[in-house]
Amino acid sequence: MDEFMQVAIAEAQKGLCEGGIPIGSVLVKNGQLIAQGHNKRVQENNPILHGEMDCLYNAGRIGSYRDTVIYSTLMPCYMCAGTIVQFKIPKVIVGESQTFSGAREFMEAHGVEVIDLNLAECITMMQDFIREKPQLWHEDIMEL
Repeated sequence: MDEFMQVAIAEAQKGLCEGGIPIGSVLVKNGQLIAQGHNKRVQENNPILHGEMDCLYNAGRIGSYRDTVIYSTLMPCYMCAGTIVQFKIPKVIVGESQTFSGAREFMEAHGVEVIDLNLAECITMMQDFIREKPQLWHEDIMEL
């Protein structure tokens, strides 16, 4: 498995251990890890602090994002996809989209290359979480 996806998975597991939603993300520029983050909606009582948003926040101002790749353990939602498109991040590598299909078509329609690795580890992590905390999951994806 790609070393950067391993870091994203570790971030997701960190979020789960904190009582949050297990979604992790990393930002890579020129083959170097720039930032990492995880979903902190529960931990920080912040409805927009998804994994990708936390990662980008942690990256800070890096100028252009045109030569970056963002990794996420789960297909980005429309909010995160909108940020990816706005920042002109050209490539997203995703752990899985089986448990949440997200905004793949939106990103691709705006020129973002999306690679879905369909990783069993990511699928199992999300399925277990959804089974154990369905209300929290439905809150996260606004399906209450």
